[in-house]
Amino acid sequence: MNGPEITLEVAPELHLFVAHERRRGRTAVTTDGSSTLGHVVESLGVPLTEAGQLLVDGRPVPVSHVPGAGEQVEVRAVRRPQQVPGAPLRFLLDVHLGTLARRLRLLGVDAAYESEDIGDPALAALSAEQRRVMLSRDRGLLRRRELWAGAYVYSDRPEEQLRDVLGRFSPALAPWTRCTACNGELAEADKDSVSARLEQGTQASYDVFAQCTACGRVYWRGAHHAHLETIVADAVREFGGAGRQAPTA
Repeated sequence: MNGPEITLEVAPELHLFVAHERRRGRTAVTTDGSSTLGHVVESLGVPLTEAGQLLVDGRPVPVSHVPGAGEQVEVRAVRRPQQVPGAPLRFLLDVHLGTLARRLRLLGVDAAYESEDIGDPALAALSAEQRRVMLSRDRGLLRRRELWAGAYVYSDRPEEQLRDVLGRFSPALAPWTRCTACNGELAEADKDSVSARLEQGTQASYDVFAQCTACGRVYWRGAHHAHLETIVADAVREFGGAGRQAPTA
């Protein structure tokens, strides 16, 4: 670029997206005189899904603002909890976030998940078609214009990923109401009605069951229930929501 020079400062929460030399406060940026501020911010490495309020000389401006010479720009982080207007809050996760998807479903959060890599264009189109917030650690995917909404998942650890998403979006929690395999809704199931799907040992040991209304998977309080109960209890304690006792496979 060879045009007006501005100074720009990004919030500490966004430092991981920018070069090291831009993590020390205000730095000079030379623009081309025609690109929008949104384009300038993205060119420095910050996905617009992660940029909150943009300030120019202390006043808020839209991403379409074209910066002029001498302007002082501040890029703030997204305010939490983040509001996503225009549709019920629901998510779409890419192929690398399977554990996070299952944990969100465990808490009753609508979380679609692609278990195969269908490619960034298809994921972005699906986000727009179903009006789902795209969750990903792929910065390139989050920069695609087709996205309806998106968010970067900052950690590579499932426990921290879950806390990040719950803290950022504050979704309503309804534990034990969704199938962790397909995201369908669970309903109480009569033991006789699901007996054909159960192994003999399970039939003899358990009496309370639930079944997915979409894929038919059967759930009961199996060997992993204590671990799942801990995940649910921790999330409900920190982020709210009324827990519901239900069987889990």
